[in-house]
Amino acid sequence: MNWHQLWTIATTPDNIPITALLPLVLFYLWLAFRQAKGNDELIAQLEADPALAKTHHRKTWPFRPGWQKEVHVWPFLLRMEFLAAIIVTAILMVWSITMSAPLEEPANPNLTMNPAKAPWYFLGLQEMLVYFDPWIAGVVMPTLIIIGLMVIPYIDTNPLGSGYYTLKQRKFSIGTFCFGFLILWVSMIIIGTFIRGPGWQWFWPGQTWDHNRLIYEVNRDLPDLFGITSNLGKGIFGAIVVGGYFAIGGFVMTALFRRKMPRDWRRMSLLQYQIMMFLMLTMVALPIKMLLRLSLHIKYVWITPWFNV
Repeated sequence: MNWHQLWTIATTPDNIPITALLPLVLFYLWLAFRQAKGNDELIAQLEADPALAKTHHRKTWPFRPGWQKEVHVWPFLLRMEFLAAIIVTAILMVWSITMSAPLEEPANPNLTMNPAKAPWYFLGLQEMLVYFDPWIAGVVMPTLIIIGLMVIPYIDTNPLGSGYYTLKQRKFSIGTFCFGFLILWVSMIIIGTFIRGPGWQWFWPGQTWDHNRLIYEVNRDLPDLFGITSNLGKGIFGAIVVGGYFAIGGFVMTALFRRKMPRDWRRMSLLQYQIMMFLMLTMVALPIKMLLRLSLHIKYVWITPWFNV
């Protein structure tokens, strides 16, 4: 195992932002869950003591004797924002002075980079290009991400957990965020940064990036495994598979949703639930398609003259 190769990748000027981002993501996740755990304990304490609940109004940190029961914008929030701005400015100044910008020679069309990678914040989209048609990975998927973020306030109408961290009262929201952000976004950035090497081939961490490496793998479409060769048959078969995935997946997720989160289930209208379920199943379909491609070398499931999935 060539760990020097991994260290070289992590310390490349282009990759330093993502290398620094990963521990920050873990730290703030730990901090948020720590505060949520403290608030959940406080909520349980107040639910068990109605007299204390009538006089207790503090929401952000677990209450202790002598603490203020309310947190105001001034001085609490503005003081922390001012200190954060000063710290970030100092870090950026030191960073810009001590490290040269990752500029290279003028572009040469006769000599392209290998691997040619997008900036780290677009590596997730570049990774999706491996598994989907370009217009799906570059247009449809980002559009669904934007639409999903826009409809969150209209789908998740849970009034609890507003203004304070909590796990028990926001299981659905926190679970969806962790799956979408950590599994579908951060993990794909890690793959694009540390695992995708020359030729956009898969190199495990510590494995030497060999520019002369050749992989003899034949990608197949799912209908080919069942002997379907006609274009019409492939289109019908793919439509049945995709439709069955949404039908069976919707039934399974509905059963789990009603059992695990009955309050959220009763709170949603039929339209809200249908939109939420479509977006959730689309999110889950991405890692499923990745596993099919990486393990069984299946390129497309649904093949039509207009698009391939």
